[in-house]
Amino acid sequence: MGFSTELLFVILLGFMILGPRKMHAMLGHVARAKADFDKATRSLKSQLTTALDAKYQLPKDAPQTQDTQSAE
Repeated sequence: MGFSTELLFVILLGFMILGPRKMHAMLGHVARAKADFDKATRSLKSQLTTALDAKYQLPKDAPQTQDTQSAE
């Protein structure tokens, strides 16, 4: 029994228990929550990347070493 089969079973069970109207509303809430979670995840990732890049960035007047020259 694969993931898609289990998901189909849960959706059909939800339709039988909740009915189409409540199931539609429930799926709308779940989709909105997932979108909000994805947005928060992207925001957090962006903030972490910016903070880490700023922390580990060499100052403009820092002398160039062999490691930093080869990276450019």
